[in-house]
Amino acid sequence: MPRYFELGFVLLLLLPGTSRAQNRGSISGFVRDVEAGETLLLANVVLEGTGFGSATNDAGYYTLTGLPAGEFVLRVSFVGYTVFRQTLALGTDEHVRRDIELIPEDLYLDNVTVEAERVGEEESRRLGLTKMSTAQIRQLPAILEPDVFRSLQLLPGIKAASDYSSGLYIRGGTPDQTLILLDGTTVYNPSHFFGFFSTFNPDAIKDVRLFKGGFPAEYGGRIGSVIDIHNKDGNRNRFHGRISLGLLASRILLEGPYRRGSWMIAFRRSTLDPILAALRKQDIDGIPDRFYFFDWNAKINLDLTPNDKLSLSTYSGRDNLNLPILEDTRIILPYGNRTISANWTRILSIRTFTSVTLTSSRYFSKPRFEIASTPFSRDNTVDDVSLKVDIEYLPNEWHNLKIGGWGGLIEFRLEDHFDGRQSFLSEIETGYASLYAQHTYKHVGGLSVLSGLRAAYFGKGRYFRVEPRFSLEYAATENMLFQIGAGRYHQFLTLITNEAFAGFDIWLTTGEGVQPAFGDQLVGGVKMALPSGLRLDAEAYYRTMQDLFVLDPFLSDAAGIRYADLFQIGRGYAYGMELFLERSTGRLNGFVGYTFSVTRRRFPLLNDNRYFPPKYDRTHDLKIVVNIGLGRSWTLTSSWIYATGQAYTEPASYYVLVNFPFKSDKPFAIISPFNRARLPDYHRLDLSVERSGRFFGFADYTLQLQVINAYMRRNIWFYFFDSGDTDSVDRTEVPQIPVPIPNISLTLDF
Repeated sequence: MPRYFELGFVLLLLLPGTSRAQNRGSISGFVRDVEAGETLLLANVVLEGTGFGSATNDAGYYTLTGLPAGEFVLRVSFVGYTVFRQTLALGTDEHVRRDIELIPEDLYLDNVTVEAERVGEEESRRLGLTKMSTAQIRQLPAILEPDVFRSLQLLPGIKAASDYSSGLYIRGGTPDQTLILLDGTTVYNPSHFFGFFSTFNPDAIKDVRLFKGGFPAEYGGRIGSVIDIHNKDGNRNRFHGRISLGLLASRILLEGPYRRGSWMIAFRRSTLDPILAALRKQDIDGIPDRFYFFDWNAKINLDLTPNDKLSLSTYSGRDNLNLPILEDTRIILPYGNRTISANWTRILSIRTFTSVTLTSSRYFSKPRFEIASTPFSRDNTVDDVSLKVDIEYLPNEWHNLKIGGWGGLIEFRLEDHFDGRQSFLSEIETGYASLYAQHTYKHVGGLSVLSGLRAAYFGKGRYFRVEPRFSLEYAATENMLFQIGAGRYHQFLTLITNEAFAGFDIWLTTGEGVQPAFGDQLVGGVKMALPSGLRLDAEAYYRTMQDLFVLDPFLSDAAGIRYADLFQIGRGYAYGMELFLERSTGRLNGFVGYTFSVTRRRFPLLNDNRYFPPKYDRTHDLKIVVNIGLGRSWTLTSSWIYATGQAYTEPASYYVLVNFPFKSDKPFAIISPFNRARLPDYHRLDLSVERSGRFFGFADYTLQLQVINAYMRRNIWFYFFDSGDTDSVDRTEVPQIPVPIPNISLTLDF
């Protein structure tokens, strides 16, 4: 990008505030849930009838500055809560601290009046940003267990590899192009059950924010998207517990207050053990001798002073598998993640807010194979320790400046042993650092400009990159918002994935001769508030992907090969359009999401170096989710998904060798161009019925009955081609979930 363009960003960042606002008053404070005391992120805070408005930050804190003296109506709103209004009288140069508690509303009661939000007031509707509550995640039909990532797969622009994968393919990007954060800590392999579920327990999660593209300068390290997840703080008002019993897994959540703050702990474990034991007694092949997974989340918060808060959160998850494949072959696979995050937030002044976060993340995978009594083992680990500092400054009512830095040390270790001897060892240890600055300018006429600049350094290869970001919003009316944004993004890591087991995935980095991948994104959209509580979002995007480095699939042995020669370097692009129509209130609510998208890749040794569609390229996606309140106790939820069939490479013909010395009685397949064919279109209906009430007077219960794939659609996962013993090639269809799968779960809140 031209130097003068980057200079323009810097000048925008350094725009000074006007001195006129320095002698005015302000209102600030935290916004919380009245029942649990949890802070609410991105709640809307405005003074009615004025141009003054803001949103709570990651700590649930808001600030309105530059206010003249007078009487105002303070209005605070958040989806799922009753709108808060209070009249305030503000004197000259007066600074008011006002903490606010919002009351949850029953969205299905007839007498509830729900007000449509002004588009321009909703900070949560920034360009490319989607929020999803944990209540939505638990309510949606799930394949045996509520899951954060599977719920996100229902949104437009996000695709799944199969029914058996929780991986997210967002706007033409692979899962490794998405930065995944848990309380500010990077999570490197967020999967359980071979990728069937994500690692995030929905009971422990407070907030999930997804930037599908065009994300601001405060985020970096990936060229695609960002998922920012926050753990619950814990109930600040009373002890609360939740127990959920299900066919696949069971969960328990405990939380409560103490003298100086709050605490939370959540535990989840698979409950397949009795089912597996019964199947083993039937001598069914392929049943593990042992399989289970577990995870736990914990968080404690300490209120040091009214302006200083300290929190410590941790996560630990592990899968254990012992699987006999053949008579003399066995796989033993333990893998998982551990994270720790310590955060200190301080309100330095009415206009300045700081946050310091120390993180530690570890991913480990230690598979062992026993083949004819000969052992083979692998030790694959990723260790990442980092420190992040963010400072937010509001000089006046028009400007918001945010600056920060993130640096750390990351180590990748891969060691193989064969028959007791070390056969391969690779250790990569490198530092990384980044600085960013972003400036938001809000004009009373409805114009908002967000400009940012991020500088990133990666020690392996000594790469330094600069990334400008820019977005513009214009509220044409109270109910219509236009948006456009652009940015450059870099990525220094790549993930080598395994189709069978997520626990075999390996992270690799840039290095000498291996440039970091980079891409440019251009995003535009319009968002409208419609009558009857409806909202319509439309976004279009175009993105490029350059210097994509992937492990050479034709490389048989990596021993002794120069690091740069391990990779193929390619490129790609993606473009599309997304429509999202939602009604989030009332007895009948839900959403419809449609995506038109195209993504292409090109690598030198694939498809004669011509562009090809990867398997997750789906031209059309349609997703419909409907919730119907059937009175005070019953709720019906359904989701229907349609998608264009995924790309695959189809054998076009076959031949048989008949001349000596290469004579063969078995046919050999000739493949068609790479990924030129398509599987049949995919569609599936899931249903859920939920009943809630009191459980013997001591707890609230939720009983959920679900049916996955209700009308028995036989969606094809892949084709298996076999020559067999005849002069033909047989094609076998391998389906995804081929039959309806029932599920029942009981949740108790006490």
